[in-house]
Amino acid sequence: MNDKTVIVTGGARGIGRAVVQAFAEAGADVVIADLRFEDANDTAVKISGTSGRRVVAVQTDVTKREDIEKLRDETLRMFTKIDVLINCAGWDRLLPFLKTTPDLWQKVLSINFLGVVNMCHVILPHMVERKQGAVVNISSDTGLVGSFGEAIYASSKAAIMAFSKTIAREHARDNIRVNVVSPGLCDTPLIDEMRADELTAKILGSIVNFIPLKRLGRPDEISPLVVFLASDAASYITGQVYSINGGLNMVG
Repeated sequence: MNDKTVIVTGGARGIGRAVVQAFAEAGADVVIADLRFEDANDTAVKISGTSGRRVVAVQTDVTKREDIEKLRDETLRMFTKIDVLINCAGWDRLLPFLKTTPDLWQKVLSINFLGVVNMCHVILPHMVERKQGAVVNISSDTGLVGSFGEAIYASSKAAIMAFSKTIAREHARDNIRVNVVSPGLCDTPLIDEMRADELTAKILGSIVNFIPLKRLGRPDEISPLVVFLASDAASYITGQVYSINGGLNMVG
């Protein structure tokens, strides 16, 4: 990844932060696009200091096209090109479907799915013009099998898979590869926040019992595959979905 320029949404913390770290260690310059600017800037300063690469933060709300256009322009001003886009921003709340509201549906879909659509719609034209690029979208295994209390979240993650396969087909002729990494349950700050709810804590605790490796995943166990799929080593891989879940969804 030497001298590649990478945008990572949701890179301030959790899986996104691990992805930023991994790309910087692999030799890339990274732009962290995150609504949590202070956290993102802190992450950028620390990783830049330890990796020797340029890592910067740009406050970005992935639900707002004007923010993404600013992100694109700032990235091109600083680095002149965008080689890789990683869509990692996400949000969730566990509730049985009939206890959810249209406002909640809109928030979950706007961040998790339409945020990916917005990012791709703004950034892909630059990649098309250059006839090269790689996109890795972070989905979730809930999109493959569903999950109690996550009807809309699971739907948003399934939509990411279908969307990614479609744009992979449309832009293969432009030498742009699009793949999906689908984590299972990972130990992240978002999970910590969700555990504050009694029902959520109970559900999360029960899921661990069904994971063959008997533990949650770590963000640094997700990031290596993301970097690989964005690298030239994966030059013949596109339109694929890869699960990392400790064996939770093994079949057969």
